[in-house]
Amino acid sequence: MRGDIAQLMQQAQKMQENMQRAQEEIGALEATGNAGGGMVSVTLGGRMDCRKVRIDPSLFSDPEMAEDLVAAAFNDAVNRINEVSQAKMAQATAGMPIPPGMKLPF
Repeated sequence: MRGDIAQLMQQAQKMQENMQRAQEEIGALEATGNAGGGMVSVTLGGRMDCRKVRIDPSLFSDPEMAEDLVAAAFNDAVNRINEVSQAKMAQATAGMPIPPGMKLPF
């Protein structure tokens, strides 16, 4: 019994180290979302910080379309970051089940 607890504690410590490393990797990520066939692109960092927005000058004559495309490109970038984040966290937890509704990183 005592050995089981010690082994469990070692596994928990290793998982914590893996998660910390994964969070650092996620923070260093960068993803670019596109919309309108590349007319708008938004680049986000792994912590969902906006790093760059590029808008094709031809869209300035149609502000409503530009607004819609910026929103779509932003959402595309967020989805890309989330996808990579989930994959990295799944690796960090080494397949250990995470309770439903618990979002990682915290």
